[in-house]
This record gives sequence, structure tokens and C-alpha cells, in this order.
Amino acid sequence: MADYQTIIAERVGSVLTITLNRPERLNAASLQLADEVRSALYDLGDARCVLLTGAAKGFCSGADLSARGEGGPLSIAGGAHQSLQNHYNPLISQLLRLPVPLVTAVNGAAAGIGCSIALTGDFVIAADSAYFLQAFVNIGLVPDGGSSWLLTRAIGRARATRMMMLGERIGARQAEEWGLIHRAVDDAALMEEARALAERLAAGPTLAYAAMKRTIALALDGTINDVLLAEAEGQRAAGATADAMEGGIAFLQKRPARFEGR
Repeated sequence: MADYQTIIAERVGSVLTITLNRPERLNAASLQLADEVRSALYDLGDARCVLLTGAAKGFCSGADLSARGEGGPLSIAGGAHQSLQNHYNPLISQLLRLPVPLVTAVNGAAAGIGCSIALTGDFVIAADSAYFLQAFVNIGLVPDGGSSWLLTRAIGRARATRMMMLGERIGARQAEEWGLIHRAVDDAALMEEARALAERLAAGPTLAYAAMKRTIALALDGTINDVLLAEAEGQRAAGATADAMEGGIAFLQKRPARFEGR
């Protein structure tokens, strides 16, 4: 793997683990961090699942408004739009379009763009001490990084409005109750649970997962006819894979399937 300054990227088996690594800033997302995560995601290689988490006591405390990637000041008024268009928005789009499952392990504050990054996960697992926060209203700004889209579709208009307009912290257990995340777990169990899920997904039918992700995304915005067509196309593509053949044989032989992601 490449050497990075703001993240740690490590592939173990078929799981690529990316750790946001600016603990002194609660892993605030500088432009460099956003770009380095994107670079690591371009280098999936033979990884069949991505696990994304934060170092130390925070997941990501939001955009780093104190510095650009090269060290200069980031102007809220003059630079936010450019930073979103050139760095943060491409990162969110890339996370949502990953061809493999994404597990996000939220180990602390997930605020602002950090909340958006966390919620791109196909499975979001949060430690009990973690929380999700849209604090833009407190500084007179508008939620960004796709949070309006992610929150409204996950928890509905009323709860999304509450998070965005009141700027309240939503704890992990409440997030699970709302359906915002997959589950909340004890702090000490977070990474064990997240890795176990990532390894399970990495051992699954990778190309079928990719088709599922596409149809799930389409179901949020498309018509039923759009989804029916996408499902049929996905089924045709998946049915031609070695994993589908292995799954059928394993079913007939009454044994667990051994998928290889092809």
C-alpha cells in the first residue's frame, strides 16, 4: 500500500481497512485526508470489502476549517464551495459508488462531513459512546457533504430536519433505534464486531453485492420499473459468475458455498 500522512491503509486478506489518522484533531477531514482516502479507494486491488474507521477517540469531527491540505488557511466564505466540489463531494460520491461492501466503524464523534462519511457505509456500526451531529446551524451554515440526502432517506424528513435545524447530538443507541445505523455495540467490542462483519462480507459473492448496491441506490430515486429492469440486468450478470455456479453446486451438495469474488 502507498504511504499516507493522514490515513492508515492496510489490507489483511480480502479486507482493506482505512483508518482516519489525525487523532490530535479528532480526525478532522482536511483536504489532504479527503484526497488520501480517495487515493486508497482507487487502489482496492483484490480487496472485497472496505472497513473505514477513525484513530483513537474520534471517527471524524468534521471538515478541518483551519488548514488546507498544503497547510494554508481555509476560508469558510471563499473556500467552502471549492473544497466541497473538488475534494469532499467527490469523496462521498466515491464511497457511495464502491463496487464492494463498505463497513464504517464509528468510534466517537461523527460530525459534519464526518457524519456524511460515516453514513455512506452499507453497514454502520457505532460504539455506545459515539454520536452523530449536524452542527452547521450553530455557525450559520448549511449541512453539506450529502448529509441532507443521506439523513432524509435514512430517517425521514422530520428527524432529518431535527438533526439539521436543531443541531442535536444523536447517540449511537438512538441512531440504531431510528434506523440511522446498522447497530450500536459496546465500545470495547466495536472493532471486533466490525472486522467480523467485514470478513463475512469479503467472503461473500462480490459481484452480486455490487449489483445489490446499484439496485438499492436506484430504489431511492428511480421508479419501480427502473428497479425491476436493474434487478433483471443484475441477475443476468450475477448468474454468469463463478460464484453463482459455486452457490448452486453448494446448495445441491448441502454445504456452505465458497465464494471467490468472481
